[in-house]
Amino acid sequence: MSIEVIHRPDHDHLERLGVFDWPVWEKEVSTFPWHYDEREVCYILEGQVTVTPDGGEPVTVGEGDLVTFPEGMDCTWEIHRDIRKHYRFG
Repeated sequence: MSIEVIHRPDHDHLERLGVFDWPVWEKEVSTFPWHYDEREVCYILEGQVTVTPDGGEPVTVGEGDLVTFPEGMDCTWEIHRDIRKHYRFG
């Protein structure tokens, strides 16, 4: 199970995905465990976070990154700078 990151995808790619119509989620600096019941794709609008899958390597993402988290992944989120992101499950 791995986290996929596209750094600074082009605007046309984001438009094709419909990213700007997805809901927005915000969270302050914090650390917490998380489980993905289903796949999530998100586009980071602001902030920076390190996500560490259980038994895996940490992945740090931030503003302008398009990130895919796999279904079934358990991980820890460590938000370094308040995060704001568009997201879509499924």
